[in-house]
Amino acid sequence: MTSINIGVIGYGYWGPNLVRNFAEIPEAQVKTISDFKPELLAKAQARYPTVQVTTNCRDIFTDPKIDAVAIATPVSTHFDLALAALQAGKHVMVEKPMTVSSEQAMRLIEEAERRNLVLMVDHTFVYTGAVRKIRDLVATNVIGDIYYYDSVRVNLGLFQHDVNVIWDLAVHDLSIMNYVLPFQPCAVSATGMSHIPGQPENIAYLTLFFEGNLIAHIHVNWLAPVKVRRTLIGGSQRMIVYNDLEPSEKVKIYDKGITINGNHSAEKVYQMLIGYRAGDMWSPHLNMTEALRTEGLHFIDCVKKGDRPITDGEAGLRVVRILEAATESIRKQGRLIELDKIRVAA
Repeated sequence: MTSINIGVIGYGYWGPNLVRNFAEIPEAQVKTISDFKPELLAKAQARYPTVQVTTNCRDIFTDPKIDAVAIATPVSTHFDLALAALQAGKHVMVEKPMTVSSEQAMRLIEEAERRNLVLMVDHTFVYTGAVRKIRDLVATNVIGDIYYYDSVRVNLGLFQHDVNVIWDLAVHDLSIMNYVLPFQPCAVSATGMSHIPGQPENIAYLTLFFEGNLIAHIHVNWLAPVKVRRTLIGGSQRMIVYNDLEPSEKVKIYDKGITINGNHSAEKVYQMLIGYRAGDMWSPHLNMTEALRTEGLHFIDCVKKGDRPITDGEAGLRVVRILEAATESIRKQGRLIELDKIRVAA
């Protein structure tokens, strides 16, 4: 198999990015683009005149020359499209979040495994140079024991109609945490509110609890006056600031923290002295290759070699399970929801 023929379903917001990157990968070829809007297909045809277009995605499933399908459609359609593609013998890359329920996610995983096909979830941030560098810093114990993960991901729009803000924005942080942190959360509490009548929540706060003293907090909002993409990761030795909107120094490591001296016993806690450490800050060199290109190359490589992707179906399932629990917690006004350890086990 020299070149992998790709069919792309959905040419709205994210689809053009997928098509562009696959079209630029030497070992891939975009064969067909499907969308139910003829005006979008006209744009695709004008830019890629050799690519076939169709308003019927079944044309992609029934084409024996197409090896893999990339799905960039609303989340409510992911399961049906991905299942049909797998049943047609196609490898699948599906946009985040993987499905609207963990039951659907498990069904896709089972189908892919049964047919020995690649199932990959488009958790794009995992393939950025910044997040990969953070994973290396955590894995090599540069920041020490991890105390917290604190993220703010807010902007004005784009309002979604089929999912709330956590399924749209918090999914990014959950996928990053799944990749970067060596632990899985055991419980989640979430609160949220809708300010548009009849529409899903546009602002939410998630708190994730882990075994030990690690805690994570995520703030997401579609109704903010400015766009913020900032994450703080605190450790016992160093701390990380990750600002995705920075043009160059997206990751900064601070040699800051506290030191505890004196007697640690409960009886003599008054003797404990907390000192503050303030050392240097540095920004590591990052691979600036577009994440979607890195991801596309990884997908093609996995298809060719039969390898399991970094963001495979199991990773997608873990994220969906947390999103489900957070949604349930919002309905119950922030009640703590324990996560099914079997379903989120790495």
